[in-house]
Amino acid sequence: MSKTNFNSTSKLHGLWALTNRELKKWYKAPVVFFLTIFQPIIWMGLLGKAMNIGAIFSTSSIQLPTLNPPLTPQQLQQLGAFFAGLQSNIMQGAFNTTDYFSFMAVGMIAFTAIFTTMFSGMSVVWDRRLGFLNKALSTPVSRSVIILSKVLSATLRSMFQAGIIIVVAIAFGLQFGANFNPLNILGVFAIMFLVCVGLSSLFIAITIRSTKIETPMAVMNLINLPLMFASNAFFPINFMPDWLQTIAKFNPLTYTTDAVRQLLIFSTDYAQLAMDFAYVGIFALIVATIGIVLSWRFLSK
Repeated sequence: MSKTNFNSTSKLHGLWALTNRELKKWYKAPVVFFLTIFQPIIWMGLLGKAMNIGAIFSTSSIQLPTLNPPLTPQQLQQLGAFFAGLQSNIMQGAFNTTDYFSFMAVGMIAFTAIFTTMFSGMSVVWDRRLGFLNKALSTPVSRSVIILSKVLSATLRSMFQAGIIIVVAIAFGLQFGANFNPLNILGVFAIMFLVCVGLSSLFIAITIRSTKIETPMAVMNLINLPLMFASNAFFPINFMPDWLQTIAKFNPLTYTTDAVRQLLIFSTDYAQLAMDFAYVGIFALIVATIGIVLSWRFLSK
């Protein structure tokens, strides 16, 4: 075997070994593994069903004035039909779907991506404090492989949770779009892979020199909610203030969520879908490259 092939095999072996170690810490801890599965179910069941925006535009939420003479049963029936049609028109115009739960359920996928990948940065700090990072840096495995293993493990965990969210959403009444095809699920996992690579690389790059666990925790608390709510995860960006729309248009989660909605619940606009994939792919490539460069320079014992 040539030296080049040996080095290539060694890097792949090191990447798999370190990634498998990160995954084992996850699936061999029963409580953590169960909570990872149960968390999206809680969010979907409670938040997803509680935010029933469509009910706001129904006859039950509108108090009609007392009329003299009162409306006849036929007039009440016609009025109910009018409000039912109004509800559908408003929901379709605002959310591009008549079911807000379906709109919100797709946003939960982006939500999961943030809250799973943000712990990849904390993993570097824990490895440094427990002494494992010293051992890893003493092996022939390169610094970039150490970072990529954490990125890959966080990405795989996020994709696993995304699959759970889709299954739970279907059980709770997710309404697929007219152009939905089961093969579109592969597209959902593809865009999830890209955004998770980018986000986990971002969190690692920010905390790569940290020695205290409080630092990455403070950074994550500062970043995660702005990333989530300055996107279209739960609300269309065209109803946001102008300054927030500008921020949302640069947010990779906006394009990720739009791509998943295009694949699952909207009528697919392939030009828009291609732009979503291009934006998220470029984001992932740039941030992953930055993470690797920083690992060469700053990842130390």
